[in-house]
Amino acid sequence: MDYSPALMTDMYEYTMLDACLKDGTANRKCVFEVFTRHLPEGRRYGVVAGTGRILDALERFHLDDEDLRFLADRHVVSPETIKWLEDFRFSGTIKGYREGEMFFPNSPILEIEGTFGECTLLETLVLSVLNYDSAVASAASRMVSAAKDRPCMDMGGRRTNEWAAVAAARAAVVGGFKGTANLLAAQMYGLKAIGTAAHCFTLVHDTERQAFESQIAALGKNTTLLVDTYNIEEAVKTAVEVAGPELGGVRIDSGDLALMAQRVRNQLDALGATNTKITVTNDLDEYALAALQTAPVDSYGVGTMLVTGSGAPTCAMVYKLTEREGADGTMQTVAKKSKNKATVPGRKLAYRSYEYNLADVEHVVSGSEEQLAAFTPDEGWKDLMVTYADHGDIDPQWQGHDAIMRAHEYRAKALAELPIAAQSLMRGDPVIPTEITVL
Repeated sequence: MDYSPALMTDMYEYTMLDACLKDGTANRKCVFEVFTRHLPEGRRYGVVAGTGRILDALERFHLDDEDLRFLADRHVVSPETIKWLEDFRFSGTIKGYREGEMFFPNSPILEIEGTFGECTLLETLVLSVLNYDSAVASAASRMVSAAKDRPCMDMGGRRTNEWAAVAAARAAVVGGFKGTANLLAAQMYGLKAIGTAAHCFTLVHDTERQAFESQIAALGKNTTLLVDTYNIEEAVKTAVEVAGPELGGVRIDSGDLALMAQRVRNQLDALGATNTKITVTNDLDEYALAALQTAPVDSYGVGTMLVTGSGAPTCAMVYKLTEREGADGTMQTVAKKSKNKATVPGRKLAYRSYEYNLADVEHVVSGSEEQLAAFTPDEGWKDLMVTYADHGDIDPQWQGHDAIMRAHEYRAKALAELPIAAQSLMRGDPVIPTEITVL
């Protein structure tokens, strides 16, 4: 389907634009900020993901004749606004946390600077991407920690919307996963693709032996055979008879996974298949993975709980105006004062300080552009903000396969810098506090 990301938004973004173009405020310079007021209950940290997808969308964030006709026919905006939109391209600046970075309450995850008109059109798309992708990456990171050194693979495509499945596969790799079963995600982002056969493959054959022979003939002895369609013990025996001790792997998708993995490992070793790997699947989450730490499992396939954020399908991120140009042309900090929804005025800097080589405090510094330019962080503070786009020019280092793999590696490094409590599955407060300084 050919579509414009500029329509992946709420109608009121365009009605606000229309009104502001009429009253003259659409061209006022503004700074918007994406942050979350809290982590999902009991979570110790979050992982940023999705920014690269936003940059990809920005390259296509414009409206063709059909899109403009739709807006006009539905009377969403006036003819004057249609004219303004004809040549629209985002020309602002975007800074924020890099993908794979840890975030906490009030972390300025993304800061978007431009005119009110162009910035307001991005709100829904930015939040849609960051809220979902970061939720998946955060869940993936917890799962990878629970799995220890055993690789986790995304198998969640059939448990979510078809486009969310592609986004989830990308976010899972940012969060520490090693590959995906989703072929479109593998094609779009250069991710490792995994997959062999389902139970129906065994059932369509007259015997399990014939199914295994067919798979071995097609994929070679290094393939992974699914052994729980009928009787696991008999299937493992047959698998080794068909493939020999060089069989690549077996997959278990039901039952007491720890018990079955132990029995299968012992059986494989007894049959001489000592190098054959064991993969387990079946509604795994981080708690199930932690329970399998002592079982002889070599890798995991995770589906439903990954693509739904393991109980936290959104990060509750918001997109708020923090600074705007006044009628006199000077920039003025602004903030909401709503009960339980107050915001911190001004654009932001973000740093992380360390003690004994471990992250100690998240520092968010707020103020005007001039105040922040004059601010000097303490020695040893790590600057958490990078520039994604400068006056409309997107930095390509944050897009594509290589950017995803750098984020994958960065997440592991950033998590290792947090206190060890970050990797606990016990409910608790954010593992480090956030201190806000308003200049």
